[in-house]
Amino acid sequence: MTAPSDATPVAAPDADAARTMWQAYAEHRGGAGADDADYTVEHFGDTAGLADELLDIVLTGRKRATAELVSEFAHRGDPLPRIGSHWIACDSIGAPRIIIRSTALRIGPFTSGDADFAFAEGEDDRTLESWQREHRRYWERTSAARGAEWSESEQIVFEHFAVVWPPEHAD
Repeated sequence: MTAPSDATPVAAPDADAARTMWQAYAEHRGGAGADDADYTVEHFGDTAGLADELLDIVLTGRKRATAELVSEFAHRGDPLPRIGSHWIACDSIGAPRIIIRSTALRIGPFTSGDADFAFAEGEDDRTLESWQREHRRYWERTSAARGAEWSESEQIVFEHFAVVWPPEHAD
């Protein structure tokens, strides 16, 4: 995760296109969950450039984990993810690109992030040192944007995921 060189905001997700993507995924699973709206629609990062950069490393198969502050979920009014939950990841213009399914979750402080998690996140050089440096910058920036101050003791959702749709990107 790099500091944004361009702070262009991410476009709002295209809810209609996300619903269409969800319907295609549900039909592929034999109609299971077609009427289920139990998924979120969002993007990675806090800028257009970062959203596309992180989505690209998911699409290459390098990124299979992500981390988010518990307080960010609360600020947005979103529920915390759970194992088996889905989210539709959009690109910087709000177009849904993939459906992700949470496969493992844990909540802990910044210091509980480890080398295995940093590697699974797939960002920068995949080391714990770069994970700590870049996430510290990111959470200081995103916390400040909502009028809060980030602390290393703040709780973080450490999430592993699989890409489940569309088939050309599925694990």
